[in-house]
Amino acid sequence: MVASLSSRVRTLCLILCLLLVALAALLLDASYQMNRSLRWVTHSSQVLQTATQALTELQAAESGQRGFTLTRNPEFAAGFDAHVVSAQASAAQLVRLTADNPVQNSNARAIQTLTGERIDNLRTTARLARTGDFDGARASTASGRGRAIMALIGARIDMFLTEERALATSRMETVDRRLNFIRLAVLGGTPIALLFIAIMAIALVRRIKGPVRAMVQVMGDLGSGDRSARIEAAMQSREFERLAEGYNAMASELETAVADQVRSEEQLRIANLELSRNATILQARGEVIELLGGMAHRMQAARTDEELAAIIHAFVPRVLPGIPGALYAHNNSRNLLVPIAAWEGMEIDPTGFPPDQCWALRRGRSHSVDDADRDIVCGHVAPEGLPYHCEPLLAGGEVIGVLYLNRLIDAESQFRLTLLGENIASALVNHRLQRGLREQTIRDPLTGLFNRRYMEEALALEIARASRSRTTLSVVMCDVDHFKRFNDEFGHDAGDAVLQAVAAEMRQRFRDGDVVCRYGGEEFTIIAPGSTAVTLAQRVEIVRQAIAELKVSQNGKALGSMTMSFGIASWDESMSREGSALIHAADAALYRAKREGRNRVVLAETRAIAAE
Repeated sequence: MVASLSSRVRTLCLILCLLLVALAALLLDASYQMNRSLRWVTHSSQVLQTATQALTELQAAESGQRGFTLTRNPEFAAGFDAHVVSAQASAAQLVRLTADNPVQNSNARAIQTLTGERIDNLRTTARLARTGDFDGARASTASGRGRAIMALIGARIDMFLTEERALATSRMETVDRRLNFIRLAVLGGTPIALLFIAIMAIALVRRIKGPVRAMVQVMGDLGSGDRSARIEAAMQSREFERLAEGYNAMASELETAVADQVRSEEQLRIANLELSRNATILQARGEVIELLGGMAHRMQAARTDEELAAIIHAFVPRVLPGIPGALYAHNNSRNLLVPIAAWEGMEIDPTGFPPDQCWALRRGRSHSVDDADRDIVCGHVAPEGLPYHCEPLLAGGEVIGVLYLNRLIDAESQFRLTLLGENIASALVNHRLQRGLREQTIRDPLTGLFNRRYMEEALALEIARASRSRTTLSVVMCDVDHFKRFNDEFGHDAGDAVLQAVAAEMRQRFRDGDVVCRYGGEEFTIIAPGSTAVTLAQRVEIVRQAIAELKVSQNGKALGSMTMSFGIASWDESMSREGSALIHAADAALYRAKREGRNRVVLAETRAIAAE
């Protein structure tokens, strides 16, 4: 019995030892497998982190390149190369990390290939932008190839991350199964081993489940959108600590990447707003330039000062809306600035002002004053005229006038004012040149009177006007009596002096509306709109008497007295419209005055008015 009992005891002991050895072996194997599974979980975490980093770096490079292309701000491209290198390195590391998994390795290689294509595409666009070809860079971006590649990369990485998360979940489940197996093995051992192993198992389970529970909780919080969620609990083992550190690092990089993306999107939004604002400014400036072009064309075609003033009055308020002002230009003597035009209700002194009263003209640059105590106020500005802005008009280095504005000018209005000043200055110079050329073509160079060509044009115009309005029109033909005597006795210079004296007297004696012309030689023609022959004869008689009283000298030598004969004719509907019949009638009257003794005024087919 003892032996049997001893045998049984030995058997039981052997069985117990075998059970303990088996249990120990099982525990060792389970511990090994669990440790391996934990390493695989850590490996999966590293793979997930690397894949996320590759996508983040590629997106950062893309945002920098797009921002540089759109805004031309080099700060956007500052980290481009670093992001590209990091993305390539992450893609290569992803291939190495998945070497043990053919499916994931195939996905990793596809991601690496697509990443390389996108990087090549980004570098091509960046190279165009860095060389200044922003249009080419924007065209490359707008082609859509980059977006297509990024879509493929995103899809691949999503598929890759889904597969890797599934592997991580499977490996965590394996860890749980190993733990359950250990629990069952401990429960099936001897009471002592069970108690001992149970205590160790419970301690081990607690050391594992706490970290796992903490990681699951944090991963759930992260999945719910809390990017600041981190594993803060004590992991109680090196493996879990490494896993927690890896997870926290991945979450921090993900949070940083999201923040960078949000910041980049905000910067792009601001850049787009700036571009939109600049586009609006450019559009407004384009409209102003088009408006100034129309104004310039009209000013170039203006023939009179009144037309020029009307054009300026119509266009300047459209170029500078809401800003009252006036345009002043030098008179012929350049000793006075006379007003040309005013707008927006601006009241001006028609007499003008001397150039030295304007500080803009003195300095040759803009002059603005908003406070009389802080700057010098121009002499031509009234005390109530503040604030104001004077802009000198320059053409060919010469000051030709000034723009006076009863407002201060902001930066955008300064752009408009500069273009406006250039256009007006150019138009004023052109207008003066045209007026000078026209004066040369219609004026007689010796006497300064209108020439015969202008007389013929003016007569045809006045005849048409008289015919339309049913008003009167008369013409005077006159010449210097015995003019040849001055040339023969004193020389041609003396004859020229006589003609100049006669011209000056007639220009002074006739009305402003009368057109005094040199017909040729010593003959003169006066066109008198709105006058009958009888009323005109009274004015001509005064002129005849004044000329008879002239004393002309040449080089200190008196040339003697002179007289003139006058013939007057009035236009009627029976005469031709071009004026030849009217000129012929007045010339016939002049011929009669010559025959009747000269120095007299004769009306066509009427009576002669003898000299007193």
